[in-house]
Amino acid sequence: MVFPLVVGTDGSPDAMRAVDWAADEAALRGCPLRLLYASLWALHEEPAHSCGGSRRAQRAGAAQAVAAAAEVRARSRCPEVAVTADVRDEDPVYALADASEGAAAIIVGCRGHGLSGSLLGSVSLTVAARARCPVFVVRGGVPATTDERWVVVGLAAPGTTTAAVDFAFTEAALRGWGVEVVHAWARPRREHATVCSGDFNETRLFHEQQAKLWLDEALARPTAVHSDVPVRRVAVESRARPALLQAASHAGLLVVGARRRRDPLVLQLGLVNHAMLHHAPCTVAVVPAEGRDS
Repeated sequence: MVFPLVVGTDGSPDAMRAVDWAADEAALRGCPLRLLYASLWALHEEPAHSCGGSRRAQRAGAAQAVAAAAEVRARSRCPEVAVTADVRDEDPVYALADASEGAAAIIVGCRGHGLSGSLLGSVSLTVAARARCPVFVVRGGVPATTDERWVVVGLAAPGTTTAAVDFAFTEAALRGWGVEVVHAWARPRREHATVCSGDFNETRLFHEQQAKLWLDEALARPTAVHSDVPVRRVAVESRARPALLQAASHAGLLVVGARRRRDPLVLQLGLVNHAMLHHAPCTVAVVPAEGRDS
């Protein structure tokens, strides 16, 4: 079964940029594109027989117009893509999270209407935290300072899932790009090695070697499957956030993993995910660690 790409739109400039990006992605993948406009307007309006009935009709017409404009834009950009447009009387976060059950990926802009001044819109952030499929948050494009094209992916601590790495290689193969895998490591705080004690370099070398071994282990499968994809391996003694942001400065796409927590009251995205979604200069893909059926 071919799952569609689902892009959320509200008519804002960032949303329309996401529609363009999604249309290109659908053409690249040879899959359908579904445009989704969701709003709570209808749920909060007066009954149709009241004086608010005309206002409800106007807003419903406006919603249809937004969806239709996005559909025309997508069809004009990529005529070969099968495009559909839906309007839902529902909170956009719930609508997009629900759509993620049957989507290849969800695509959203970094901000929507009424969110100017914020680094990332609340809808985009919450959808990235809740969706059951990968979520692309579209911001910017490939830097103009380089002709190279790289997918940068963050590799978490040893023994964690490598779903994000596998996803990054698949995306790079689709685009004909390379993959830069960044693993930031740090010595445990309990180690108080100093230069004077003579064991500073020894402990650093040990942890650096462990980081490289983890890179080799995590990359064994994807490099075998995608042997034609160029690879750069980066093991750096650093905190993850600055290491990934530095790498993202020359990336066309940044991929990070996200573990879906069962407790809805627990923070669904870690601090590194938040930092990347707010500050990375390129499009960010958030890949859930668990599969659609898990």
